Amino acid sequence: MKDNYLHGYTIKETAKLTGLPESTLRYYETIGLIHRIPRDSSSKHRVYSEDDVNRIISMACLSATGMSIENMRAYLKNQNLGEQAADEQVELLETQKKHLAEEARLLELRRRYVDAKIAYWKAVKSGSKEELEAARKRTYEIAQELNLPKVLSKEEMNSSIVS
Repeated sequence: MKDNYLHGYTIKETAKLTGLPESTLRYYETIGLIHRIPRDSSSKHRVYSEDDVNRIISMACLSATGMSIENMRAYLKNQNLGEQAADEQVELLETQKKHLAEEARLLELRRRYVDAKIAYWKAVKSGSKEELEAARKRTYEIAQELNLPKVLSKEEMNSSIVS
């Protein structure tokens, strides 16, 4: 750290400490997610305090869970309210937990879909009609769970274009 930053961190240092890019730090400041960061009087560069860095690390952790900026803003605002905001904090985090569970469910379905496609192509290679049909059926079932469109035959395509 340079001598003129003895009591704070540069944006580059803060980015390294928090794992967030400098552009994200500037963006968070622009949208008011973090307060306006004071500037060094001579260089005019941002000077982040230890408290700033710790708050930004908290935001980075929330962001890593996929939490929206709106919910991060609410969470950080409530953080200062202590016990009176506990119920709202729990609700925010429970909602985020549900979002993560849904993401995990969809990720598992996508993994199963890839497994089914691997089985399909192995069946193509082996020439086994039974394995091919079983893999095709599994792929179709998983695609339905993912709400993917069904592959249409040429006849189905022609009839849907005409109608």
